[in-house]
Amino acid sequence: MPSSELNLNRLAVFVALVRAGSFTAAAEQLGTTKAMVSQHLAKLEEELGVTLLLRSTRRMSLTDTGERFYEDCARVLADADAAVARLGECRDTPMGTLRVAAAGDHGPAIVAPALAAFVARYPQVDVELVVSDAIVDLIAERFDLSIRIGWLRDSSHRAAKLSSFRQCLVASPAYLARRGTPLTPDDLAGHDWIALTVLSSPTRWTFTDASGAEHVVQTRAVASANSTPAAHAFVMAGSGLSVLPDYLVEDDIAAGRLISLLLDYRLPQGGVYAVYPGKQPPVKVRAFIDLLKEHMAGICPNATAPVSAERMGHVVEAQPQHG
Repeated sequence: MPSSELNLNRLAVFVALVRAGSFTAAAEQLGTTKAMVSQHLAKLEEELGVTLLLRSTRRMSLTDTGERFYEDCARVLADADAAVARLGECRDTPMGTLRVAAAGDHGPAIVAPALAAFVARYPQVDVELVVSDAIVDLIAERFDLSIRIGWLRDSSHRAAKLSSFRQCLVASPAYLARRGTPLTPDDLAGHDWIALTVLSSPTRWTFTDASGAEHVVQTRAVASANSTPAAHAFVMAGSGLSVLPDYLVEDDIAAGRLISLLLDYRLPQGGVYAVYPGKQPPVKVRAFIDLLKEHMAGICPNATAPVSAERMGHVVEAQPQHG
């Protein structure tokens, strides 16, 4: 008969019967009745069309076919037990390869050191970091998770929020000396702008004043870049104004290399998210998210505290927006 139609539970009863040496002992080990053991054996022999066991009122013995079949069954059940044990290890212990995508500003500076600490903590895991400001397809490109910056919309993916950040309007002292300092959002229309092309609206920005009123500004780009570090380089060179995340410019502002502008107005606060496919991430993903939260809490004052895997995961969309 086809193996797909064979009741594998009967194989386990057969192996237990041979090892126990009697129907009574096998029934005790299996927690069932002697009659049920006998019924399983009879059904197994019927399904296979062979006699496996010769039995009398006082003893039982394997046939030649039964001897060979027992050895094969014992090996199959041992392999099954080993497979279940390995599954338990994979479920409880991070192992395998962790493939992570991250943006150009967070990848080298934050994610890479966290991955190094992760490998040191879990040596059974290999890691791969892909740095790109492009939005990756987590499933098609076989990523375990992606570190996304900005705002996320509904979709089939889920996420854990790692931290939040402020958006800062900045310019270099040399640019301000040459073009003047904007005092209101409306002044920005007359200034040179460095546009970040990965944003949904690279030149359109909404500022909120102390009263809660919104001021929408359309800027004029003189240069554009497809990554935050590149836009930062343009601003540092005095090419124009731009909005950049606080974690990228706070040292420059403190050192006077950049000036923070329009401090009486607010821009929307952004988030840093670990986005992953599926409802229940594997243990290696949960463990890395917890480690990354710990790592960011030590270097980012706005980082959120670690949360358990059960509390992670509002549904999010794969497309981040910074502006």
